[in-house]
Formats: sequence, structure tokens, C-alpha cells
Amino acid sequence: MSEHSTDKLGRRDFLGAAATAGLLILKPELVRGTAANSDVRLGLLGCGGRGMADVTSLISNGPARVVALADMFDDQLQAARKRLDKVAESKGRAGINASLMFRGPKAFQQIAGCPEVDAIVVATPPYYHPEHFEAAVAGGKHVYLEKPVAVDVRGCQRVVRAGKKAEGRVSVDVGFQIRNAPPFVEMVRRIHAGALGQIGCGQAYYYAGLIQRPDWANVSAAERRLRNWAYDRVLSGDILVEQGIHVVDICNWVLKAHPLKAIGAGGRNIRSDHGDNWDHYNVTYFYPNNVHVSFTSTQFIKGWFDVCERFFGSKGTSESHYEGGVKILGDEPWDAFPNPAASQGAGFSATGTFTGALKDADPEKHKAFIASITGDQLHSQAEQGAESALSAILGRTAAETGREVSWDALLGSDAAVDAKLDLNKLS
Repeated sequence: MSEHSTDKLGRRDFLGAAATAGLLILKPELVRGTAANSDVRLGLLGCGGRGMADVTSLISNGPARVVALADMFDDQLQAARKRLDKVAESKGRAGINASLMFRGPKAFQQIAGCPEVDAIVVATPPYYHPEHFEAAVAGGKHVYLEKPVAVDVRGCQRVVRAGKKAEGRVSVDVGFQIRNAPPFVEMVRRIHAGALGQIGCGQAYYYAGLIQRPDWANVSAAERRLRNWAYDRVLSGDILVEQGIHVVDICNWVLKAHPLKAIGAGGRNIRSDHGDNWDHYNVTYFYPNNVHVSFTSTQFIKGWFDVCERFFGSKGTSESHYEGGVKILGDEPWDAFPNPAASQGAGFSATGTFTGALKDADPEKHKAFIASITGDQLHSQAEQGAESALSAILGRTAAETGREVSWDALLGSDAAVDAKLDLNKLS
């Protein structure tokens, strides 16, 4: 790992209202380095479940194909290649060339510098996202960066800086696919048009069970941490920053703001896996206009799963579930699923692929990313991704310290975490 940069962004500069940068419109053949009617050539950095779900959806929802893979571990690479070669074969395309499979701690640099790659999906452990994103942008690649963009304040600063370098040059998307789910898009449009009137308060929760992972009992402690990063507080950011961030992002979207401060609590009372992630959080976020949002998350429950955001206003109430209703009640009622059975899905998915209200979230998100590359409107989502990551980090920090933490104090802290992993010893 390279050392974290020590220079800080001022609080006003970091996530302030910057003027919109002019976009450089490039011809498709120049953007992709190939003929105008060819596929976007994708590289996958991090060949786990979510990364594979991303590229599988990308190649199903736009002119794209996977040409390169990168991962720390050879078994991950081979499994991904086997699955993707089958997809390529079904489309009459060539499989992934062995020369474009990169393994080990320098794999992210190799795929970032690969001239055969136009765009990179970054789906590595979140702790490494800032470094991997920087490398991809420096390599001139379009980037689909999975959430969270970082697990600490300093990492978010790095992502914002790299995102500014990318503006007008390459397209950057962050994996908040719910912002593209049609029922949520319509609900938020109506809220912003005044369907709830003045919003007084909100409720958000992510109730999930433990993410099941192999035990990896016969590998070193360091390799076990890396392979099961979703159990590790530093590598994942903990359950609030890695998983609960989705509902925090929706709250920011609905309220068109980030929280100003937070108080919270949480702990590890039930989980017995080998990691150190907490199993529950309870946080109150304070948004502008004195809007309080109560947030709760779990990652241990059995027999049930639900994710929901509710906002209570002077004219009505909104309610949005992953697997269930998306609706507005009150003076201007609206229901995305008049037939309740149509909103039901198969339950929790560790890869983030759902049915129900999120059935079209990934397809629409990935279709938009590919279109931003082949068309003339590059995306620039790094700053928004950092804002949502910082909002989640704010709640985590309040719970960890047992004190009220303000947005300004968080940004001024320049807080950073150290995984204390030497990846060279794992290669």
C-alpha cells in the first residue's frame, strides 16, 4: 500500500457548491480506443460476488465485454474467467486472454495501465478503493467504483481529488444503484415536487442477517482477513459504512443534503464469526431544517430481512422498501405497486442483486454508465459518493465515541485507519 496523502481539503472546498465543470465531448472511437460501433472493453478489479454481479449486468445492459481481470488470489481469477468465458461463448465472442489476467498486490496497477481496457469496475475491499480509484483515473480509465468509496475521512478526500482530475476526461460512477431504481426515482421526484409538504422527521433501517462466508481456517490470519473482508471493521468500514450506507445515501438524496451531526450507539452482542464488525447500530442523524432521521441496522438476525426509509411530512408520508411497497400516503397518494404481489422478491442478496422494487436498479444503473461512455455525457459521481461515505462514517464515529459528532468536526479530523496488512507477503 502507498502512504495516505497528508494534504487536506478545506471544509468549504471539500463538498461545497462548486461550479459545474465543462465537459469535454469526445468521439466514441477516441473514448474507447476502438471503432465507434465496438464494445466498451471492461476490466474487473476484484473478482468477488459483487464485482461479478456488476460486470455480468454491464455486459447484459449495454455494448460491453470483459477483457481483463485482476485480483489478489488466483482461485478468484480462475473462477471469474470460467464464468465470463461461458457468457462470451454464448455471444460468439472470444474469452479472456491469459495475458490480461493480473494477480497479486500490483494487479491494480497492471490493469489500470492496460491499453486494452477502456473502463474498470473497482470491487475490491473498500479500504483499498481510494488507491485503486486513483490508479484507474491516472490510467485514463472510466471507472465504476463500488460503494463505499472509502472507509475513513482521508480516503474520502483522496477520492474527491481523483474525481476532480477525472472530470471532463473519463466517466465515474459510484455503485448506488437504488438511485436508478424506477420506483425510487419516481417517489423521490414526487417528494421533491412537494408531495410530502414540509418534512418533519424520518426513519431508516437495514435489517439483515450475517453475510455467510467460508471459514478459510487453513490460511494465514492475514489472508483470512482479506478473503473475508466483509467481517473486518477496517477493511469494510463496518456494517454501517459498507451496507447501511445505501439507506443513508437515500436519506441524503431525499433531503438533498448531508447530515450536520449525529449521535449513536452500537456494538457486537450476537455475532460470533472470526471478524470484528459490530452487529448493530442505532444512530440519530440531524439534517438541515431540524429534520431528525433515526437509523438502525443489524447484521445478525435470522428468518427475516427488511430495508426501508420513511419520511413524515405536513402533507403525507413516504415509505420505500427493497422487497415490498414504495408509496406515498396522504394528500397526494401514490403507489408504485398497486398489486402488492408485484413488489415481493426473493429476500436478501449478499451481492446486492434483488428483485421486487430493485428489480431494475442494477440494469438501469449499468445501462446509464455504459451510455455515458459511448455517448457524450460523462458522469462525475465521486463527490456525491464521498458525501454519502462521510455521512455513514459520521454515524459510525458517533456510535464508536459515544459522543455527538458534527460534520465539520469529522472533516477537520483528517481521520484515517490502517489495516496493517502487508499484501506482498500474501502474493
